[in-house]
Amino acid sequence: MNEVLERESGYFSSQFGGAPDGLWSAPGRVNLIGEHTDYNEGFAFPIAIDKRTTVAARVRADRLLRVTSSSFPGVIEVSLDHLDPDALTGWAAYPLGVAWAMSRAAAGGAGSAAGSEAGSGVPSRLSGLDLALTSDVPAGAGLSSSAAVECAVALALNDLWDLGMGRPELARIGQLAENRVVGAPTGIMDQSASLLGEPDHGILLDCQNLTTEAVALGFAGAGVGLLVIDTRTSHSHADGGYASRRRSCEDGARRLGVGSLRALGPADLPRAAAQLDGQTYCRVRHIITENQRVLDTVTALRTSGAAAIGRFLNESHLSMRDDFEISTPELDLAVARAQEMGAIGARMTGGGFGGAAIALVRNDDAAAVAAGVARDFARAGYTAPHIFPVTASEGARREL
Repeated sequence: MNEVLERESGYFSSQFGGAPDGLWSAPGRVNLIGEHTDYNEGFAFPIAIDKRTTVAARVRADRLLRVTSSSFPGVIEVSLDHLDPDALTGWAAYPLGVAWAMSRAAAGGAGSAAGSEAGSGVPSRLSGLDLALTSDVPAGAGLSSSAAVECAVALALNDLWDLGMGRPELARIGQLAENRVVGAPTGIMDQSASLLGEPDHGILLDCQNLTTEAVALGFAGAGVGLLVIDTRTSHSHADGGYASRRRSCEDGARRLGVGSLRALGPADLPRAAAQLDGQTYCRVRHIITENQRVLDTVTALRTSGAAAIGRFLNESHLSMRDDFEISTPELDLAVARAQEMGAIGARMTGGGFGGAAIALVRNDDAAAVAAGVARDFARAGYTAPHIFPVTASEGARREL
């Protein structure tokens, strides 16, 4: 067992005594491009990153679920027979929400997350569990630390409860837990990236039919890499900003007579401008143009290489700043300074209202870009950013 796994097992032992039955991990994600498109049935292009959440788990002889995290004090306990989605709160709502969604899916008989609320109680064959979580995915940075928790726990429960669910089904489980239990109206992109990621590949996700395709990035061969600039301004998907953007998109689609904004393309923008109020039109314009930027990015990677995608990253940030209005002064400064220091392209990433930006940089420029951003943050009186490289990594896996 390597040093990391020994540490994770040691944490489990310190909380529950003895050894776990296994270790499972799942990565955070960086969305290279395609923001707020997932719940509009559009396209997104995330990568799984080399920062992960690990869960050590052990089957119990009773029906008790016990969960603890190295990031929070105490142990949370609840019976499988009393898992109430409306009563699960705080950080434990993420792992216990997954347990609720999976137990209800198992009760549905078809292993379907879609039928999870209609289940007739938790099946008697499901046992209680002890779960201990550790993570190096920065929380609140827009790197989907929540999906990393959900996917690591879902993979562990799928094995220990012998449910036989496929990874697309586990992604829907994670989304259901976040929507119903946590109360965040997110799409399915984060869970899909965490479960399906591959080294040196992005995941082209069609959120209408949930098909995925691994697309080679070629970053190493091109001598480029991705910097994450965590502004240390925290955000929350469960607050009103994210939900209001989703409502605007749904309202725009309804008023334009389509089931979702996925049905519209750039040629529909003049009609949208004529039929919608100014704010709703801007929200719709972001989604339509962002979908096109995702497809253009993938085409550019395949035909011209990594250095050709910078313009799409830059345009995406302007759209999120001006049309979707989800950026912040810190994110704008990080993006602008990275671009001035020679980044190929830069944009905020994640749901917005704080969190992180990303910069695609030539490897020889990475140190200068990071230093320039840090210097400008200090001059502006902002909290020092956390700047670090990430690489496209493998998705969720069993470690032990």
